[in-house]
Amino acid sequence: MEGENVTRTTLTMKETAEYLGVSYWLVTQLVKRKQIPCSRVGGKVLFRKEALDNYLNEKEKASITKD
Repeated sequence: MEGENVTRTTLTMKETAEYLGVSYWLVTQLVKRKQIPCSRVGGKVLFRKEALDNYLNEKEKASITKD
């Protein structure tokens, strides 16, 4: 195990805001409203890039779907 590089698969709240191109405040609001996929681990809120990409794809599809 020693000497191995660990590749992170999650983003923090700040990193997620940067990844999505939105404010940190908006990410915190989306988490509070349970509108964005996340996991709570040891008091931290973490996001998987894959889940965020799926979230964006769903939002994009919804924006062009007729009601």
